[in-house]
Amino acid sequence: MLETSKLETLKKLLATVSQEELVWINGFLSGITHTISIPNNIQESGRVSNAIDKITIVYGTETGNAKSLATQLSIYARKKGISVKLSALDQYKPADLAKEKYFFVIISTQGDGEPPAAAKRFYEYIHRGDLSIPHLEFGVIALGDSAYPLFCKTGEDVDIKLKEAGGTRIASLKKCDIDYEQDATEWFENALAVLRSVNSPTLPSVGKVQSKNKRQIYNGNVVGHINLNDTGSNKETYHIEIATEGIVYAPGDSIGIIPSNPIELVDAIINITGVDRDKVIDHRGKSATIFSLLHKELNITYLLPSVVKKYGNITQQNIPETKIGLWDLLNIYPVNSPVQFETVIAELNTISPRLYSISSSPSAHGDEVHITVSKDNYSINGELKFGLCSNQLSNQDINSNVEIFVHKNNIFRLPENNKDIIMIGPGTGIAPFRSFLHERNALGANGKNWLFFGDQCFVTDFLYQTEIQEWVATGLLTNVSLAFSRDQQEKIYVQDRIKDNGGEFYKWLEEGAYIYICGSKDPMSIDVENAILEVIQKHGDRSEDESVAYLEMLKSNDRFFKDVY
Repeated sequence: MLETSKLETLKKLLATVSQEELVWINGFLSGITHTISIPNNIQESGRVSNAIDKITIVYGTETGNAKSLATQLSIYARKKGISVKLSALDQYKPADLAKEKYFFVIISTQGDGEPPAAAKRFYEYIHRGDLSIPHLEFGVIALGDSAYPLFCKTGEDVDIKLKEAGGTRIASLKKCDIDYEQDATEWFENALAVLRSVNSPTLPSVGKVQSKNKRQIYNGNVVGHINLNDTGSNKETYHIEIATEGIVYAPGDSIGIIPSNPIELVDAIINITGVDRDKVIDHRGKSATIFSLLHKELNITYLLPSVVKKYGNITQQNIPETKIGLWDLLNIYPVNSPVQFETVIAELNTISPRLYSISSSPSAHGDEVHITVSKDNYSINGELKFGLCSNQLSNQDINSNVEIFVHKNNIFRLPENNKDIIMIGPGTGIAPFRSFLHERNALGANGKNWLFFGDQCFVTDFLYQTEIQEWVATGLLTNVSLAFSRDQQEKIYVQDRIKDNGGEFYKWLEEGAYIYICGSKDPMSIDVENAILEVIQKHGDRSEDESVAYLEMLKSNDRFFKDVY
């Protein structure tokens, strides 16, 4: 029995909270005591249950964060005595949804609001109009980065579709930002506590608190800026060194940079539309002048198809789907007034940060962070364009200032110092491996290191050639396999070098080596993975299915990592 004073305090507290908050408090307390005590003013809407027989956790991931989180949450649930079925969405049979009872989805968002490649089959299945899952109770954790305009879009879609198909939310959708572990774990713990106490069909309070943006911005000073390509190269690749105080990162992490739009482009847009550059307007909760928004906040260089469609609706013009920037769009399909353009501004997305793999080591470079940036170029309607951020960085002056933040990549980490690693990184994919090698050198790691690097030409495109040669001479690099595609008539790529060295490659795997791949997702990473499968099949004397199983074993044992884009 509570003391009178404590009981009065509790009554006062309960009188000030909402019904949703009471449900959360009940779930929280029952998770501690494993007993049920529902306040009188809460109407029970489901059966009482102190035990959960089984839950299913599925994940859709591109970089591995969703897998890592799903694994952590499954371990937590099992420690609570709950049986867990854990599955990647590319391995999960969507038809099994009809058999599920408690179902948790952890999924990230890619590109223009798209699901991870491994989750597309599931994503398309739940978008079918005939899906019916009235007995399903579910919760969705959406992973994303709030700096991007379509933050957690895939998770939102999954949550909506499961609800529309008749499912019941165990907990409201949880959107998690870049530092997701604590927020996601607390949400999951609360969801399980509620399930243990009351199997209620609607529990909107769980996950009600939105995730916090914990990104720390560092002010940096450019102290080094070198074009790594020699005269005659078809490319421009810049090694950029940024000095900043107090930065904390690990090899494998990236830094993010939010670029600004060229002032001359902003001036041209203001002139053609006739808007007042100094007029203060609101854009999604942020008030600033039109000039400031167009210069610092809004994406005007490459518009998503959805934005172009909205532009057409506003201006009442039929615009075909095309890749286009705002300036070109205004020239071809002009607005009829400054007021109409202000309506267009409201539909523009914010500038997305650009992520660059860190190519320095915290142990070797202190308060400096290095990145390796390829100047991006592309063609729109026959006109040569340059990537907004890479163009800005390639023209950066020494001693100029730049704001950066650390984007952690906890599933692309070095193993213990005595473990062997194989690094496959053509082009700018070499960046994190420069970080790895500097770190291992500084720490005196005794694991063997094998680097596969490739580019177009040996003479003009051998990035970090001097350092690599020094690492070979000192023994830090045990093996280096190079592939310069245009130095001979037949093009040779890193995947060809993997097959050329297949016997030794397989021997390293059998001895416990870890594989890392960084660079372009398509086709490089796909071709490399296929080459590794060939090596396993040929030199391991395995069937095709056995080779696939061997590679899956490497992945499940955290010995195969990809950071691709």
